[in-house]
Amino acid sequence: MNYLNEIAVEYQSNKVRKEDHAFHNWYRFVLSYPPHLVNYYLDKFGVDSGSLVLDPFSGTGTTLVESKLNRIKSVGIEANPVARFATRTKLRWTINTDELLDTALDIMDSLNRIFKESGIEDKEDCHQNVNLLNLRSLPPESEKILLKNSISPIPLHKSILLIEQIKSVKDEQIRDNLLLAGLKTIVGDVSNLKFGPEVGLGKIKLDAPILEPWICNVSKIIEDISSLKILNNDIDSEVHLGDARIANQYLTPNSISAVITSPPYPNEKDYSRTTRLENVLVGLVTNMQDLRGVKKTFVRSNTRSVYKEDSDHLYVKDFESIQQIAKKIEKRRIELNKTSGFEKMYHKVALQYFGGMTKHLVNIKNSLVPGAKLAYVVGDQASFLRVMIRTGQLLAEISESLGYRVVDLELFRTRFATRSKEELREEVLILEYLGKSNGK
Repeated sequence: MNYLNEIAVEYQSNKVRKEDHAFHNWYRFVLSYPPHLVNYYLDKFGVDSGSLVLDPFSGTGTTLVESKLNRIKSVGIEANPVARFATRTKLRWTINTDELLDTALDIMDSLNRIFKESGIEDKEDCHQNVNLLNLRSLPPESEKILLKNSISPIPLHKSILLIEQIKSVKDEQIRDNLLLAGLKTIVGDVSNLKFGPEVGLGKIKLDAPILEPWICNVSKIIEDISSLKILNNDIDSEVHLGDARIANQYLTPNSISAVITSPPYPNEKDYSRTTRLENVLVGLVTNMQDLRGVKKTFVRSNTRSVYKEDSDHLYVKDFESIQQIAKKIEKRRIELNKTSGFEKMYHKVALQYFGGMTKHLVNIKNSLVPGAKLAYVVGDQASFLRVMIRTGQLLAEISESLGYRVVDLELFRTRFATRSKEELREEVLILEYLGKSNGK
C-alpha cells in the first residue's frame, strides 16, 4: 500500500494529526487539506531551502505554514480577506509572548468590569435579565449578509466589545494574534454556527462564555511559538490578497519551483459563506457590495458567484469534454423540469469553473521554473443535478492541452455522496511544467 493510500485509509475524515496541530489550528477551514499531505509532496518533489513554493488558493495557509516549518520559502494568493489575514498572522512568529499574554489578561480584566457594570455574566446560557436594547449590534447592511441567527444578541455584544478592545492594541503583531484567537473563539465557542460540508446552524446559544476560551486560544498560540527551537524568521513567507486567475500580478517571473494547493471544486458551495461572520466582525466585509467584490475574485464554483460580465467560459469554448458536461447538465435540467434561476445556471457554472481554472493554469506558467512540479487537490462532484464531473480528469486534459506534462492523478481519499449514493474520488493531480520551449 503506497503512502497516499495509507492516508486515504487512516484519514477519511481529513483530520489534522495531533502532532500537526501547532500553528495550523490557530484558525482553519473545516474543508482544508491536512498538513501531512503537504509534507508528502514537499518530499516527493524534492523541495529544499533553495526552492520557492506557491499556493495560489492558500485558504488559511496549510501549505505556507508547513513550508515555513520546513524552512522553505513560500508565497500564497488568497481571495478571501479574513482567510488571508489568518494566514498572514500564522506566518509571523517574532513576538514577545510575555507581552502577548499580559495584554490578553489586561483586556480580560477590562471586559469583565464592563460586563459586570452592564449586568452581564460571562457564563453559558445563564438566562440573564439583560435589556437587549442596550446591547451592541451590527449595522443592518452587515447583518443582512450573515446567515440568520449566526450569533445570538448577548454573545454578539460580547464579541463586538472584545474585538474593539483588541483593535485598540498598538502593537500590530500582538493585535493580530489576539484578534485571530478571538475569531476562532467567536466562531467555535460563541456563535450558533455548525460546520460540515456546508455551514449551517447548530444549537442556539442564548449566551456563551467568551473570555476564558479566548485566553485558552491565546495560550495555545504562545505555546506553539515558544516550542520553536528555531524561529525560522529568516524564511520568506508572504500571502497576497488577490485572484489566482491572474497570479502573475503577484509573482516574480521564473521563480516558482513547486505548487501545492487545493482550488475550489465545482460543487455549488458558496465558499464565502464559511467565513461571513468573521469578515463582518473584523470589518473586512461590511455590506453586499463588499461581498460581491470579494466573490468576483473567486474561481466560479457555484451559482451565487456567477455574474453577467463573467467571461472565463471563453477559455474552454473549444474544449469538447467541458462543453459536453455543460450540455449534459442542461439536458438533465430540462428533463427534470427544473426551472429556478439557480438551476438554469448550473451548466454555466461548469463552464465558468473550468474556464477559470484554465485561465489560472495559463497565467501561472510565466512564474514557473522549467521542471516545476505542481500538485492540485481536487474532487469529483455530482452537485449539478447528479451529473458526474470528474474534476481531476478534466483538469488533467486541460493541463496537457496547455503544455504541462500530466505525471499522475493520485487517489487521496474517497467520500460517500448521500444524494447520488456514490463514492466520490478526491485526487491529487500532479503536473510538471516543461518550460516555454516545450509548452504551448
